[in-house]
Amino acid sequence: MKTIAVPRRNLLATGACALAGSLSLPRPADARGSGAANLTTQELVRKWYAAWETKDWGPVDSLLADNFTFTSAAGDDHIDKSTFKARCWETQIDFIERFDLERVSTGPQDAFVKYLCHTRNGKSFRNVEYLRIKNGKLESIECYFGAQSSFPSAVSAGPK
Repeated sequence: MKTIAVPRRNLLATGACALAGSLSLPRPADARGSGAANLTTQELVRKWYAAWETKDWGPVDSLLADNFTFTSAAGDDHIDKSTFKARCWETQIDFIERFDLERVSTGPQDAFVKYLCHTRNGKSFRNVEYLRIKNGKLESIECYFGAQSSFPSAVSAGPK
């Protein structure tokens, strides 16, 4: 067997280009999704963000696995579904108006989403989230916050 030497710089550049190419969509998309029973990953992701706009926990809860966890830089380290509801849903639902999904990249059991969230007070912020899916339900979400002015939430009093 012959060994071929490849400089690390070339290997890293190739990987970075492949990742960047896999994360692009031609245009922003609306958060409203399909109501089909057997959802594709893309449909499940869109349904998740659209469910926030209903202001009703039922549709949100129906998309979450029993063992769902949420992680963010705001001190949320794999919090469970009930803690997510108390810390994230109940504190943010009255402030979120809608999501514009700017980039959605899906695999069979995961997705990366970059969105622009519009708040009821006329502000907006961008986040990126990594969603893992198992058996047609969201098993986990990792949220990466956008600009410091919006950290950790849409209602922060950070710089404008």
